[in-house]
Amino acid sequence: MKVLIAVDGSPSSLDAVSLVGQLINPAADAVAIYFSPLEVETKLAGRSKALIAGATASIIDEARKHLPENLATKPELLTSSKPAAVGILESAGNWHADLIVVGARGVSAVERLLLGSVSRAVLHGAHLPVLVVRSAPPAGRGLNVLACHHEASAAAVAATIGKLHWPESTQGHVIAVAESLLAGPLPAWLENRVRDPDTAAVAKAWEQEHADEVGKLAARLGVFQKTLPTAFHASKPIVVEGNPGDRIIAAAKADHDDLIVIGRTPTDAFTRWLLGSTSEAVLMHSHTNVLLVPVAK
Repeated sequence: MKVLIAVDGSPSSLDAVSLVGQLINPAADAVAIYFSPLEVETKLAGRSKALIAGATASIIDEARKHLPENLATKPELLTSSKPAAVGILESAGNWHADLIVVGARGVSAVERLLLGSVSRAVLHGAHLPVLVVRSAPPAGRGLNVLACHHEASAAAVAATIGKLHWPESTQGHVIAVAESLLAGPLPAWLENRVRDPDTAAVAKAWEQEHADEVGKLAARLGVFQKTLPTAFHASKPIVVEGNPGDRIIAAAKADHDDLIVIGRTPTDAFTRWLLGSTSEAVLMHSHTNVLLVPVAK
């Protein structure tokens, strides 16, 4: 596993390094720290080259301190004179990274909308998984992780989770959301008319379809859970109904999850505008760290 972490000296980028330290195998995985000198040059405009060089070295040294000391391979340093997002994507490609990690600065309304220009550009430009970090890993306990199942992205999500290192203290959960237009509790207007034989037949068919769909979804979720590492096998699968983004965020909040892993399936611009994207909804509205796994079209 080759992980590229983009740092800029901000607390969120250092949190990203700390989180990566818990997801890699120090004996086998390789880490690269990406830094754009333009970040320092912009903040220290007009200052001497020596000062800029010293500030750059300090940021990189601080990032390295947040990684495990027993890494078999010394972290590589990657830089680029290009704008941050372009440099990150090009460096990830040239270095043959398996995962890109970026920090998200805050969770304000504007931040949720834009995700920061760099983070958003990397997300939409990358063809490999991207981990967006908003907070450091918890102290005193293992990670709580929520893996999201969707038929179109299950294989890709399972493959990415399988490449990461999960300590024994990890508490893994899996979730699937039933979102059919027909499935769901019987509407009140229909419930009030079940005395009519024809309406009663419709109501029965409606409820049966709902039960069948939830049952099939639970079965698929069970199969998905077995494809994941053992850290995800102990918990009871979560099958819920409703808006996928809302239910995933609610489940992560209820279980105090530190990381959500979700697939990002390709959709056209009109569909994203009309219906929204579950992965983007989770990313924008959850305060949890999110690992987005792209699915080829």
